[in-house]
Amino acid sequence: MFPGIDPRAMKQAMKKLGMKQDDLDAKAVIIVLDGRKLIFENPSVQRIEMQGQESFQIAGSYEEVAEEESIVNIDDDSIDTVASQADCSKEEAKAALEKNGGDIAAAILALNGEE
Repeated sequence: MFPGIDPRAMKQAMKKLGMKQDDLDAKAVIIVLDGRKLIFENPSVQRIEMQGQESFQIAGSYEEVAEEESIVNIDDDSIDTVASQADCSKEEAKAALEKNGGDIAAAILALNGEE
């Protein structure tokens, strides 16, 4: 937190002031703004509790995307599964997965006209 200060001593000082800090094991953090999103992958996230209020501190690199863009990570195995089960191209399979939030079964049903 502060360079040159022992983390243990800092934690003790915070405790004396009534502050509590926890590290959270976050995989991703998404902040939704007007018309865009900030996506932090594998961030360092701390929850700080002080005087009955909680605040969160996020550190790490982020990607900014338009709100309409898909933020669902779709792997090649999912695309191949949908393409083979729905008998369609990989591009159609990927589009269906993105439209259905990465849900393989829903994508197959949508491509087969069974939604």
